[in-house]
Amino acid sequence: MKNYLNNFMIECEYLDSDRKFLIEAFEKIEGCEEAKKEFERIVKLYENDIHCDYYNAILVPAQNAGKLVGVHPYTSGLLIFMCMTKHLKELYIERGISLDIYKKSMLDLKYKLEECKIVRGVIGSFVAWWFPGFFDLTRFALGRLQFEVTKLGHNYEKNGHKLDKESKVINVHIPKDGTPFDENSCIEAYKMAKEFFTEVEGDEKPFICHSWLLYPKHEEILNHNSNTYKFFSRFDVFEYADNEGEDLWRLFDTEDRNPDRLPANTSFRRNYVEHLKKGGLVGWGLGIFFF
Repeated sequence: MKNYLNNFMIECEYLDSDRKFLIEAFEKIEGCEEAKKEFERIVKLYENDIHCDYYNAILVPAQNAGKLVGVHPYTSGLLIFMCMTKHLKELYIERGISLDIYKKSMLDLKYKLEECKIVRGVIGSFVAWWFPGFFDLTRFALGRLQFEVTKLGHNYEKNGHKLDKESKVINVHIPKDGTPFDENSCIEAYKMAKEFFTEVEGDEKPFICHSWLLYPKHEEILNHNSNTYKFFSRFDVFEYADNEGEDLWRLFDTEDRNPDRLPANTSFRRNYVEHLKKGGLVGWGLGIFFF
């Protein structure tokens, strides 16, 4: 497994320093019989049932195994999912899903590692609870975006479109991969998702997004010529709520919510800092559009 992990990280272009750190952490786990057996048991569990309880049966036991040898839970949590990619790749091949989609989807593990380093200073992931959608073959990276089919959970009727709570829709996620977030790349991704998810009916397929980016106040904050605004403005936001700013780290790469200390090195960040200093609210939105 160690050689596999090393090759996986080379293929996904991990930094050499991160790869070395993770291999050393895995060696610690392998060096403890109890921790090693637990990792092997978890991997076998996933191989036998891709719809298992990912949190209680995979993530928590893996983190506990890491603690036995002084490996941070964020690190061991990431490592167990990296081990599981071996079987996941086999499933892609069995089901005839493009390995380009596999690699693009698995790059999300690296994105979350980079995020964890910046926000919490640990090589690992503090959002490993997010990964199961990729591993139970419901979420896929298609072009610049990530998608999965879900039920709308609401009644929606507007402009000739009528959906109920049970209607299947394509849920959109935006990976923080460091590449341009331009409108053309998003449109190409929507086209790919429309063709990929044949179980969603209709010539105009419904796409939804539940995100801090869709908070309606962003109409005032965002530059209307920006890529983020073009993404935001495509959606009809039909539900939203204020919150305490728990998603601000996604924009600022820090969990510090004091506007006097937040970085303001982009126009979006500067506008947001000004918004916060004026006592502006933050929150999330749920929106839909038909493609």
